[in-house]
Amino acid sequence: QTMNKSHRVPSNRCLSTVEVKSKFGAEFRRFSLDRSKPGRFDEFYGLLQHVHHIPNVELLVGYADVHGDLLPINNDDNYQKAISTRQP
Repeated sequence: QTMNKSHRVPSNRCLSTVEVKSKFGAEFRRFSLDRSKPGRFDEFYGLLQHVHHIPNVELLVGYADVHGDLLPINNDDNYQKAISTRQP
């Protein structure tokens, strides 16, 4: 049996991380978080401000759920839900 070259099996590293794509204005940043220890929402919020070099700017943070709906991330509960439900 031959394996289709376009079929990829995620590595363990891929399964243990969550890819984040952040946009501020026209600027995009991409980074990964460890799914098993993503930290708290306030730490994530500070990380977003840091990677975009905007320490004193208020941000609206959200994610697209499995249905494509944009949902807010504004506390530890919905931050954890966003991390745990994202596909690798």
